[in-house]
This record gives sequence, structure tokens and C-alpha cells, in this order.
Amino acid sequence: QVNLVESGGGSVQAGGSLRLSCAASGYTSRTYVTWFRQAPGKEREGVATIWPLGGDTDFTALSDSVKGRFTISQDKTKDMVYLQMNSLKPEDTGMYYCATKGNRRWDRSSWQNAHAYDSWGQGTQVTVSS
Repeated sequence: QVNLVESGGGSVQAGGSLRLSCAASGYTSRTYVTWFRQAPGKEREGVATIWPLGGDTDFTALSDSVKGRFTISQDKTKDMVYLQMNSLKPEDTGMYYCATKGNRRWDRSSWQNAHAYDSWGQGTQVTVSS
């Protein structure tokens, strides 16, 4: 059973920055860790992914809406995944979740499918004001 705990959300003005953290435990090999976000009344959107958790080489992908502004990284010594969010916009507002799916090969085409993920954290709220 994978346990995920997010932190780091908050309220910022447009143009500001936040760093979200996802603490993972109990994960298997070849695990994706993906940040999703969901705004009220909208579908859950995959924002950034990193694979494999704890691996020697990172594969990452970002959604087009955040490229150039967000980066995803991991600290293998702490089993932590980070989402650095810069140049925040009001449309980045939402609940941010980290999610995992294990025992998978790297596949850039399918990481944003929320239904394929096995474990989810409780979420952390990000609010960006204009």
C-alpha cells in the first residue's frame, strides 16, 4: 500500500512561486509519480510526472499548460517528489494531488490518464490571485 502526503500549497499572487512536496512510502519499482490538479467544476488534469521513483535516471514530462514554468524533481534519499511552480497564474488555482502507479514502463503518451493511477494523496490547495 502506497502512502502519499502532499504539502506546500497556499495562496499567492500572480507571478509568484510555490513548491509542492509529495512524501511517498510503500511504493514498488518502476513507479510513476504524477501531480494532478483539479479546479472546481473541471476535470482532473495531469500536470507533471516523473519516473521511476527512486531510480537512477529521471524521465519527466509536463503538460503544455505549465511547460517553462513548472519543474518536477525527486530527492531519492528522502522519497520525496517536488513540484516547483513559478510564474503562477490564476488559472493554476486548484487542488493539487500526487498519485502513483507502479510496475510500469515509461510511456510518455499515457501518463495523464488519471484512471490508471492506484494511489492518491489527500491533496493540497493552491490559490493564485490576480
